[in-house]
Amino acid sequence: QVQLVESGGGLVQAGDSLTLSCAASGLTFRQATMGWFRQAPGKEREFVAGLRWGGANKYYADSVKGRFTISADNAKNTVYLQMNRMKPEDTAVYYCAATSRGLILTTVRLKDEYDNWGQGTQVTVSS
Repeated sequence: QVQLVESGGGLVQAGDSLTLSCAASGLTFRQATMGWFRQAPGKEREFVAGLRWGGANKYYADSVKGRFTISADNAKNTVYLQMNRMKPEDTAVYYCAATSRGLILTTVRLKDEYDNWGQGTQVTVSS
């Protein structure tokens, strides 16, 4: 079974950078798509970024495009989310997710498309 463990969260000031890691175990080629989501208190879990293993395309929410970068290291079975120029609005618990489906531009953004989730890592950005 797939296990996803996020790490790298913390408390930072606006304008700072953080890189989150998602360490995966039990992955197979069935886990075709990886995504990052976040959830702030009282809010729905929302899409942040996504990619396909070995794929060329990367997908981002409009709110983070140009600031965040998703990447994958196959050898380390790890997906990263590099977050630059962070804003207080980025404060949330960040979750890593995986699915065997090869998601596309629209479906990659839908949390219900993902079958496996990590437990999340807290990111807090102060002004």
